[in-house]
Amino acid sequence: MNAHAFWLVVPAAGIGQRMQSDLPKQYLTLNDRYLVDVTLDRLLTCGGWAGCVVPLHRGDQWWRTASSSENPFIETCEGGDERADSVMAALAHLRGRARDDDWVLVHDVARPCVHNDDITRLRNQLADDPCGGLLAAPVSDTVKEVAPGTDQVLATRDRSRLWRAFTPQMFRFGALCEALQQGLEHHPGAITDEASAMERAGWQPRVVPGRADNIKITVPEDLVLAEFILARQVGS
Repeated sequence: MNAHAFWLVVPAAGIGQRMQSDLPKQYLTLNDRYLVDVTLDRLLTCGGWAGCVVPLHRGDQWWRTASSSENPFIETCEGGDERADSVMAALAHLRGRARDDDWVLVHDVARPCVHNDDITRLRNQLADDPCGGLLAAPVSDTVKEVAPGTDQVLATRDRSRLWRAFTPQMFRFGALCEALQQGLEHHPGAITDEASAMERAGWQPRVVPGRADNIKITVPEDLVLAEFILARQVGS
């Protein structure tokens, strides 16, 4: 049995520029509910969390109208301009409560279809790992490398070694704090997720196979697809 606590961080400070909306995408509606509420409900029903922190944009005007704002278990803090900044803010918020060898699971607020079975598998498979890892799925499409700024193919890449990164991503509190701090200081543009920060710090995160329907809401039509996936997942 793993004695280390599991902490949940769900960055929600983005402004959703690609959604063609006046609202940040976490406040668009999915099945007549805010996306942020759907995602948090899905995560919290998994249980076993020591705490949950949601970093918000400093100018957020909508959180107080979300049903999640009424849940005393969910804490908020001011996020940053980039995802890594928001995660760092959440880790700072947890400092003094989370131990260095506790686990932190970071999940995209725009992934409402994550399945509880995947979260449980991630926590169980990595429970004794010194580093941690992430949910991911092997790339099934043929992948082309295109010359920057053109539409010309340079090469076809070996997809057998490529995986699509999902969330949650799960790492030790102390190691993640250090990796993100180093990454933001020395490689800010290269830190696109927690795993990339850990890689830059010399770690080798593990991939845990996850369901391909753990989609990320990026453009408006993704909301319709997410509604379809959630309906299909009922009872699964």
